[in-house]
Amino acid sequence: MELASRQDPHLREVVWFAVCCRALTLLLQALFNLLIPDHAADAFYPPRLSEPGLWDLLLEQLLGGLSHWDAEHFLFIAERGYLYEHNCAFFPLYPLSVRAVAEGALWPLQRLLRLRSCLLLSAVLLNSLFSVLAAAALYKLGCVVLQCRRVAFLAAVLFSVSPANVFMAAAYSESMFAFLAFSAMWQLEKGQSWLSGLLFSLASGVRANGLINAGFFLYFRGKCFALQLQVGSGSVRKLPPLWKQLLSLTSSAVLMCAGIFLPFALFQYYAYVRFCGPGGGLEQAVPKPLLQLALDKGYRLAAMKGVKPPWCSQQFPVVYSYIQDAYWNVGFLRYFELRQIPNFLLALPVTLLGSWAAWTYIIANPRHCVTLGLERRKSEEGKPRAGFCCPAVFVYVVHATVLLVFGFFCVHVQVLTRFLGSSSPILYWFSAHLLQEYEPLLWSEGTDNRTMAPRSEKSLLGKSPGSCGKRTHGNPVVTLLLNCRLITPLSKCILGFFLSYWLLGLILHCNFLPWT
Repeated sequence: MELASRQDPHLREVVWFAVCCRALTLLLQALFNLLIPDHAADAFYPPRLSEPGLWDLLLEQLLGGLSHWDAEHFLFIAERGYLYEHNCAFFPLYPLSVRAVAEGALWPLQRLLRLRSCLLLSAVLLNSLFSVLAAAALYKLGCVVLQCRRVAFLAAVLFSVSPANVFMAAAYSESMFAFLAFSAMWQLEKGQSWLSGLLFSLASGVRANGLINAGFFLYFRGKCFALQLQVGSGSVRKLPPLWKQLLSLTSSAVLMCAGIFLPFALFQYYAYVRFCGPGGGLEQAVPKPLLQLALDKGYRLAAMKGVKPPWCSQQFPVVYSYIQDAYWNVGFLRYFELRQIPNFLLALPVTLLGSWAAWTYIIANPRHCVTLGLERRKSEEGKPRAGFCCPAVFVYVVHATVLLVFGFFCVHVQVLTRFLGSSSPILYWFSAHLLQEYEPLLWSEGTDNRTMAPRSEKSLLGKSPGSCGKRTHGNPVVTLLLNCRLITPLSKCILGFFLSYWLLGLILHCNFLPWT
């Protein structure tokens, strides 16, 4: 049974709203970049080696706000490769894609624009496309997992006004990662294991936390095996011998995990060869302004003066973990300082929302959580529960909780918003769940509109009748905003969090001011 036809009006609305939000984002960042002077931040800012032309200056005025902070790294890598050691904290698939589009689709503009301007335009166009596709993939995934089109629709619409919005628009890898991760999850839910593995593998070439996605495949394969062992005696004859099942499970798990870890391993090997091997006269090939920048800032070039970095002599020379430790002081509890209280406050909304989501799911499904969803229960066969608390959401809650705990204790805590916002659907599913359950303006009566979930059931929290019922195809977020005086305090808090971070991110980040 097809979950969403090509004529699905919800999907069309998701795509249209995402396109409108992208256009509004680009317009507002250009306005803020024009009106507010850039802050003189102590951040990576390599010198421009060619004089800008008239069109370069115009493009910088329009899109320059999207090239700050880590975007400088991605654009620099796309232009000059991994010249400095700390550039290796940023994985290669996104800058390679930016360079490919700049030299391919944007080739006619190279006569008007210098390379860096083409790369910036390429990054903005790619991220606009990826963010729209990610919203569509999130909707498709929600339809399959939640078994409730209305919550899936609302979650996908919320994604377009994500608190991490500015990072979905700027020359960061978040949009590309979100698209690949959500698409891989969707394909895995559909049973397309190999396509899902390919997408997960590509995602691990975009961001390091893509490695955690191997857990999805391991869980789905393990769950399938555990449930097969619990089938009735009448079905045993239809199953292959146990040793064949174990062999199939082990081989597929090893192959898929190897595929997901392969991009990471290849990139670490590339960094080892580049920074731990012979220099080969690299310093002579580096322009003098970039050499001077390395001297002024203490950046390490590949085999600079024949001195190898300390990580080269480690038993397992992994440049990524070394950079996080040496350059950014990332580690367990290292960010727990009094002067970091403002950053913890920035991360407080997403921390509370993520923790609330996990608690809500555990309270609604205690036995399912204790058994890790590996127990076949006769009472649930043929009666799938729809919505956020359905059994299929379990692995996504675990994934989001792992990211939340790791991000809170081990990394710079202010990145939690974009860390979760681009990696997990839980932030959007749970927000949509709360709005649907507690906001009377979104309640409606009518026939059921679930996908593959025929059972009609009461709300898990006893609040909204027919939470998966039929309603018009209007945009629920727009409806709530137009009636902002009538909505509940909880709805105001959720929308306030999404929209305030959406707007503040544009104002601050686009002018080189600190943000998440």
